[in-house]
Amino acid sequence: MRSTPVPVPARILLVDDNELGLAARKALLEEQGYTVSTATSGEAAVELFRHKPFDIVITDFRMPGMNGIELIRQIRSEKPEVPIILLSGFVQPLGLTEQATGADAVLAKSAHEVSQLLRTVAKLLRRNRRKPAASQSAGQKARRSHASGA
Repeated sequence: MRSTPVPVPARILLVDDNELGLAARKALLEEQGYTVSTATSGEAAVELFRHKPFDIVITDFRMPGMNGIELIRQIRSEKPEVPIILLSGFVQPLGLTEQATGADAVLAKSAHEVSQLLRTVAKLLRRNRRKPAASQSAGQKARRSHASGA
């Protein structure tokens, strides 16, 4: 009898300087079976991102020090294939869009945030699992060239 492999829960990096919002979103995502790591600043998020693998990043826009857009740029420079969701209470007034921020999705903090966040996380994870990761193919090429003595 062949057993099916148990899927590994997606690893989410959640970033927000508002600790109450951070705790509420973390609990919500963990209830859905995701593994969630948190950071209360962009700088702390970059450190975590460099040392642990993540399948998706969710970040607030307005934070002291490094804001969400600066964090997105940093992540994109290191691992452009990782999906990113930007959350903000100021989406409309600031004109925050995917094109303007570099995020894969921009969501407004609102009464509908929970359902939108869960749908968007699931959609981006499905989309990302269908495409081969650029970092994997680069790593495989490097291993092949090393193995062939190149």
